[in-house]
Amino acid sequence: MSNIRKAFENGKAFIAFITCGDPDLETTAAAIRAAVENGADLIELGIPFSDPTAEGPVIQEANIRALNGGVTTDKIFAFVKELRRDVKVPMVFMTYANVVFSYGAEKFISTCRDIEIDGLILPDLPFEEKEEFLSLCHKYGVDLVSLIAPTSENRIAMIAKEAEGFLYIVSSLGVTGTRSEIKTDLTSIVKSVRENTDVPCAIGFGISTPEQAGRMSEISDGAIVGSAIIKLLEKYGKDAPEHIGKYVKSMKDAMI
Repeated sequence: MSNIRKAFENGKAFIAFITCGDPDLETTAAAIRAAVENGADLIELGIPFSDPTAEGPVIQEANIRALNGGVTTDKIFAFVKELRRDVKVPMVFMTYANVVFSYGAEKFISTCRDIEIDGLILPDLPFEEKEEFLSLCHKYGVDLVSLIAPTSENRIAMIAKEAEGFLYIVSSLGVTGTRSEIKTDLTSIVKSVRENTDVPCAIGFGISTPEQAGRMSEISDGAIVGSAIIKLLEKYGKDAPEHIGKYVKSMKDAMI
């Protein structure tokens, strides 16, 4: 069984996204621990990339801050290895195909296994082109997490049938970022997913308030939040972990 499943064993999962190295890796570690202590069931770690096409301004700027601070993929690998001494919840990397290609796909994915990264999310990897990464992920026991967008339509069943770890359902068209309201017919998307797989699904993009998290948890198996957490890091810097802990608790408490 995928280790990611553990995130969904105790009710609805709260998934927190944090960009590694924003503003530095020490603060990233403190933010992750604060999130886990306050109910985060799974952590998505963003590996910064210079052209993060799926991201809105908030996470784009976090990528720039992290890269300007000197963070590298190797530094992030060493950081995660150390973090795994006490952080036991499932963790996945979210980054871009070019990051994996340029590092060397087999070296990257085998290192994920060695440092106990449970999954990999590549938002710019088309479903039809995933095989090159998928065979390596299977070889090293790392789940390649698929995304389903509002535009997936007749491809939802196909993507769901091959899902691993969890399915990342994108709530809205466009890039990441907080939204005042989510208008996508997510209920019908989740219904189609459930008809084709028993892999859990969580909804991300645009979720920032406890009310939204509660609604998403009614529809799906969990909620993914990134930009709202990154805004706290942008606002409070090294003092952000305390605020992130309180925020995560408010979100988790709102989920049924």
